[in-house]
Amino acid sequence: MKIGFIGVGNMGLALIKGILKSDFIDAEDLILYDPVKEKTAGLEKEFGVIVAKDNIDLTEKSDIIILAIKPNIYDAVLEEIKVKVTDKKIIITIAPGITISHVKDILKTGKIVRTIPNTPALIGEGITAISYSQEIQREDKEIVEKIFKTCGEIVEVEEKLIDAAMAVSSCSPAFVYMFIEALADGGVLLGLPRDVAYKLASKAVAGAGNMVLKTGFHPGQLKDMVTSPGGTTIEGIRILEKNAMRSAVIEAVAAAYQKTKGLK
Repeated sequence: MKIGFIGVGNMGLALIKGILKSDFIDAEDLILYDPVKEKTAGLEKEFGVIVAKDNIDLTEKSDIIILAIKPNIYDAVLEEIKVKVTDKKIIITIAPGITISHVKDILKTGKIVRTIPNTPALIGEGITAISYSQEIQREDKEIVEKIFKTCGEIVEVEEKLIDAAMAVSSCSPAFVYMFIEALADGGVLLGLPRDVAYKLASKAVAGAGNMVLKTGFHPGQLKDMVTSPGGTTIEGIRILEKNAMRSAVIEAVAAAYQKTKGLK
């Protein structure tokens, strides 16, 4: 089985390195192409992956083609490679706003998988939302899941919900980084060294997320466990509620979702 990557940006690189570390396939079964030659040269030298001469060459040689490119160039790339796409090949998209039906309209054939990973995939802590076209068989799903599990967890969703999943999981790391930065700034205001403040804030956020996942408790229940009557935490929560923190986050997620409608 040959896996091809068109595009070696941050997300493509995260998946490539995850696959190589997992020993899922041999390095010589991984085929890459990016017009910026420097992006592939280092991987070719370090791991022994194959670098294709162009998108068409990659598509012809690959059983699975992962399109790790920007939404605005999808149509051009799909038009370019469609001459080499057969009904046996699996095409995996990584982009908001690019629907399975849109890809089918251009390619006319092939098995289409739509995915939305997030940037923590770079450290093996990502989560990927996945939707499948009806042509995808069980054995195809198993292969796709193995690919994306090399850099985190997966969740299968109906395609009509995948842009909502994107707004929650793919955009939210930026929101969380802003929250960590703000927490740390609060610590610095109170006299903490900045490196200490960042470590305290980052570990608190990571630990809180793991508490939700590992205990199965509702986030509100976990919040209440930290909130003593008349205590320090409820005083902080009062200020967050006064400044509409939850409403601002909900609106940010909704705005990110709406933005996908104008992409492509």
